[in-house]
Amino acid sequence: MAIEVNGKTVETTPSGYLQDLADWSEDVAMKLAEIEGITLTDKHWDVINYLRDEYHNNAQNQPMERVVLKEMAKKWGSKPTSKDLYTLFPLAPTKQGTKIAGLPEVLRKGGY
Repeated sequence: MAIEVNGKTVETTPSGYLQDLADWSEDVAMKLAEIEGITLTDKHWDVINYLRDEYHNNAQNQPMERVVLKEMAKKWGSKPTSKDLYTLFPLAPTKQGTKIAGLPEVLRKGGY
């Protein structure tokens, strides 16, 4: 499968994750979010940037939902709930968020 972003073809896996992590850009993220039916807000970007930072700067860590909630509480100044994250990423914050963040597919079960 492939998507077109700014005249460039970006290859994705059958489940919609990037084949080459180096293809990611904010424009690619916006296209992936559009495909997922999500309009990105500042809170989406906070989660996306956190997931990317953890992966690229913390030994390819892909944090579980509980950790994302704690980190977003620090960032947002209020404690979000799982429901808040699922409002942002309805098909699982750590899976759908990871896809839009241009990271490899999370294969673990569960997410909390």
